[in-house]
Amino acid sequence: MADRLNKKCYSRAIIAIRSRIYMAIDRHTDRSVYFASMPKSQSARLRATRNKLLGATFSEVFHRGFQGASLNDIAAVAGSTKGALFHHFESKQALGYAMTDEVLAPILYQRWLAPLIASDDPITTLQQLFRRHIDDDTTSGNLVYGCPMNNLAQEMSPLDSGFSTRLGSMYASWRETVAAALERGQHAGRVGDDVDVRASAMLIVLAQAGIWGTGKYSRDPQLMADAGEALCAYLDTLR
Repeated sequence: MADRLNKKCYSRAIIAIRSRIYMAIDRHTDRSVYFASMPKSQSARLRATRNKLLGATFSEVFHRGFQGASLNDIAAVAGSTKGALFHHFESKQALGYAMTDEVLAPILYQRWLAPLIASDDPITTLQQLFRRHIDDDTTSGNLVYGCPMNNLAQEMSPLDSGFSTRLGSMYASWRETVAAALERGQHAGRVGDDVDVRASAMLIVLAQAGIWGTGKYSRDPQLMADAGEALCAYLDTLR
């Protein structure tokens, strides 16, 4: 297990999600794995252990679903123990909430929100984002697992109000960010004045769930790419 978490086992680091949580592709399995560096001080080691547990939780939930994720497996993937897990999180539910807040929400922000906030051409930025993330997931094989946020929403929102509230807030922020970007695009003359930015934002976010859902059920990279191109063609109509 130590070898699995050694950075040398990974072909490349994909993205730093938080200051101590990183995502990489295991070159042996092509699965995304999350790990954290281990500082020297005791308090920093405790924080690093917590971050490793959160990263392992994300990875296991992504591949198995929240209900299918085992606390024993999460502890093992993190290179930790079940006792250490319960030192940081009082229950699996608390662990899931923390993973949603501290891992999944930052992934949403970095992948989809931050680029739009920084863009003065939202339509081009959205097209680039969809094409890039579709290419990443079809190339890595992660298309078969779908969208981690949508997966968790579909699985747990009907069962647990804590997940429903958190994920509902994340989706609302996503829609608001897209709508605000489109509105700025209107002021810059890059989005048509007649575009209903809120309706378009809702459709764009819904389309993301549908595209990744298509990749998950079909396991067909070309079908997923074609769905993405259909959305990009729609985005062109908003200019």
